[in-house]
Amino acid sequence: MGTTYNIKIVTDKYINSDELKASIDSILVDFNLQMSTWDPKSEISTFNRWNSLDSFKVSKYFYIVVKEALAISEKSQGMFDITVFDLLSLWGFGPNPKSGIPEKNKIDSVLAYTGFQFLSAEKNSLIKKHKKTRIDLNAIAKGYGVDIIFNYVKSLGYENIFVEIGGEVRFSGHNRNLDKWTIGLENPPSSLGIAQEPFFGIFEGESGAVATSANYRNFVDLDGTILGHTINPKTGFPVQTNVLSVSVIAETCMEADAWATALMSLPYEDGLKILDNFKNIWATWLLKTSEETRVITKKGNFRIIEPIFEMKKF
Repeated sequence: MGTTYNIKIVTDKYINSDELKASIDSILVDFNLQMSTWDPKSEISTFNRWNSLDSFKVSKYFYIVVKEALAISEKSQGMFDITVFDLLSLWGFGPNPKSGIPEKNKIDSVLAYTGFQFLSAEKNSLIKKHKKTRIDLNAIAKGYGVDIIFNYVKSLGYENIFVEIGGEVRFSGHNRNLDKWTIGLENPPSSLGIAQEPFFGIFEGESGAVATSANYRNFVDLDGTILGHTINPKTGFPVQTNVLSVSVIAETCMEADAWATALMSLPYEDGLKILDNFKNIWATWLLKTSEETRVITKKGNFRIIEPIFEMKKF
């Protein structure tokens, strides 16, 4: 996944950390071999080269992630979409990026086979509806990786667990101070170079998962134009809204990961309307209203402590 992981377990029992680390590493290696687009020998890379409309049998993790991705595509009205592999490449992201701002006709040609309707998952197999359709699971796979490790550690009999992979977390129970787990919600860097607090707020809870999507972390410079990595799957162009970041809290990290990307693709008001349909998904938006003015908004019954800016409740 090109990142690090951090696991905390609070227990009175002895833990052989080397043995546990070896087991977790083996799970993550297997996970990566299924869904890493950076590995030309992975299952997803093989599937992306599959120029056939016949069914393509995949491993368990791969199938579960794609099945959930397609379900969230439906729920998000198509704003979450894993068939954006070639669109990402056109805009300079992914393992084989193109350079320069793409021409409109090239974007249109890729849009002709982009869309979750061009993919289905049935009986542990994937089926393309267009031979050229290719997928990228980076916006959901890492979250599921967190879930896999969390569930594995829990299966060993531990209850007080905190699992983090690349900034996405899932937790249960309490920390070593017997308090609820806390997760900092990151402040974007100041464009004026002004020193500021590292977090705009801190989430606390006893169980759940948190994932954040933000355009200020992953971007490319194309001919002097700075573009964030969130691509609108319907227009083929990078998203341009006043949303700096979205942090989503859900029961699983796979859900939180995917929904953070979906909401990052939408204006705040539109994302809020969609989330009103789902009672187990909560979100906090960080909005930019002027050069250095940011406003926090939120939906849900979770608690954020120590907010640094004004908080509007909905």
